[in-house]
Amino acid sequence: MSASASFSSTGFDRFGLDEVLLRGIRAAGFENPRPIQLDTIPAGLDGRDVLGLAQTGTGKTAAFALPLLDRLLEVRRKGPRALVLAPTRELATQIAVEIRTLSKFTRLKTVTVYGGVSMRNQVDALRQRPEIVVGCPGRVLDLLQQGVLRLGQIETLVLDEADHMFDMGFLPDIRRILAPLPARRQNLLFAATMPAEVRQLANDLLTDPHVVELADSAPAATIDHALVLVAEGRKRALLEHVLRGDDCHSAIVFTRTKHRARRLAEQLDKAGHRAVGLQGNLSQAQRDRAMRGFRSRRYDILVATDIAARGIDVSGVSHVINFDVPNTPEAYTHRIGRTGRAEREGVACTFVTSSDRDWVRATERMIGAPIPRRRFEGFEPDADEWPERRPPRGARSSGRRRSRRRNSAGRGRGEHSRCR
Repeated sequence: MSASASFSSTGFDRFGLDEVLLRGIRAAGFENPRPIQLDTIPAGLDGRDVLGLAQTGTGKTAAFALPLLDRLLEVRRKGPRALVLAPTRELATQIAVEIRTLSKFTRLKTVTVYGGVSMRNQVDALRQRPEIVVGCPGRVLDLLQQGVLRLGQIETLVLDEADHMFDMGFLPDIRRILAPLPARRQNLLFAATMPAEVRQLANDLLTDPHVVELADSAPAATIDHALVLVAEGRKRALLEHVLRGDDCHSAIVFTRTKHRARRLAEQLDKAGHRAVGLQGNLSQAQRDRAMRGFRSRRYDILVATDIAARGIDVSGVSHVINFDVPNTPEAYTHRIGRTGRAEREGVACTFVTSSDRDWVRATERMIGAPIPRRRFEGFEPDADEWPERRPPRGARSSGRRRSRRRNSAGRGRGEHSRCR
């Protein structure tokens, strides 16, 4: 298919974007807008505030980046003119990479600022007055208080993963960052969930927003997810069993603690897997090397803690394995959303022990439906150890889920050996 055919009236040219942005979109390999982009980009181009509720992996970055870039191209002047806040270094880096990709044929400059590294290079970059600053709230506030970062000319503010910023205790910093911003500006706020504190922030921040609600507490339809009951002492052997399956090409394994992530990555490496750990005790340079290695397929397995759960965007991850259940039900959807991205299918397994009954009930209540159970030959627990499977209170029904259950029921039994 030619570039001109790909970008017909069904492509990104429908939005009337600047031609240099369309060149960047074509170079990035984007063909047709995804649902959140179709619903968000026109409002963003009109200068409206936007509240976007959507799961990770749905195309949110381009949804806010394209209107932001197009508006910056209308009038050229030095910045900073746009500020994008994200909760983790990994997510900030990911956002900046996508913005630079889309703005490849423009002269717009993007700078990323976050903690864990020296300020020197960031200060030098900010002195060049880039149009776009992408950063984590803590470092942004530090630079602001030192007078290095000036936000008096900000035209667009983006808060991405606002619910995760609340989870990490960033809302007080965000409110301090908001104080010096111009009153007349565009505000774009995105989140996967809306706890009361984030909803209050949205009410304070947004004026007559265009609301895009694609979020669902249930995992994306592209993710085949299940619970696997196993004794604590058998988790390691079960993990090996899943990782050595023919269909497991690239996996992210989540653990509850930094110590366990480090130790498990070392154990997998010694067992012959190409594994690397990603956790909060690593320096920024070590974290960057780990992510580069996983993206380039130098490593097939990434063992991570929740600090990276929303900052990992790697195409082609076939499996997510929750070695430990997440701390909260909400984190379940965020973790397993690392697979099944960009409309690809993925598999997610969560190892649960008999002590995880409360977590199972709470998570099924949040999702609104029972989570399928799977068994592996040789790892079956006693029947009375299995957390009860009962319809959660207030469970919702959905045609999409019923359709997937019918499709799953038609699969051969042999397919279920991988965690299906």
